[in-house]
Amino acid sequence: MNRLLLPIAALALSAGPAAAHHPMGGAMPTTLLEGLLSGFGHPVIGLDHLAFLIGLALIAGLAGWGVIRAFIFVLASLVGVVSAWQGLVLPGAEILVALSVIAIGIALAARRDASANLWAPLLAVAGLAHGQAFAEAVIGAEATPVLAYLLGLAVVQTALVLGIAKIAAERPSLGPVPRLAGIVAMVVGAAALLA
Repeated sequence: MNRLLLPIAALALSAGPAAAHHPMGGAMPTTLLEGLLSGFGHPVIGLDHLAFLIGLALIAGLAGWGVIRAFIFVLASLVGVVSAWQGLVLPGAEILVALSVIAIGIALAARRDASANLWAPLLAVAGLAHGQAFAEAVIGAEATPVLAYLLGLAVVQTALVLGIAKIAAERPSLGPVPRLAGIVAMVVGAAALLA
């Protein structure tokens, strides 16, 4: 339980300005290495994205989902990046990101598990929205840094979700940690919605 409480507390206390979403200081990555580093950093620097990923991981671990639903989100986020990079913009993506963070927080705090038929499309839409937001860092970049960015995003999101899910699955009685994480996610999502 203590291993999960520290990241959740850090998440709650690390709120910063929305401009902190870009690991390259807002500059577009121009090389393979910059693209990779930006991809690694973006999901964990953006508080709303990190809150969603931690919430998703806790739900996945506690519900015994396995990897498929987590991969739906990750793959959809990559599609969201590519579509935005190609000029197909999802209207209201930032609002959808904030709403997805609130929704994952509510699901976690309430400890309710919806059916797979409901989770799959929700995670796909959330992934597209998060991916569109991630794409802001690479709009106008050349293909090589964008491909590296996609690799970085895929690796860090998958590792984070599967790692936390594994810990949660091994310790199904986490006491108040899931509900606390859900409340933190709701607060982060509401703050992003009002920003």
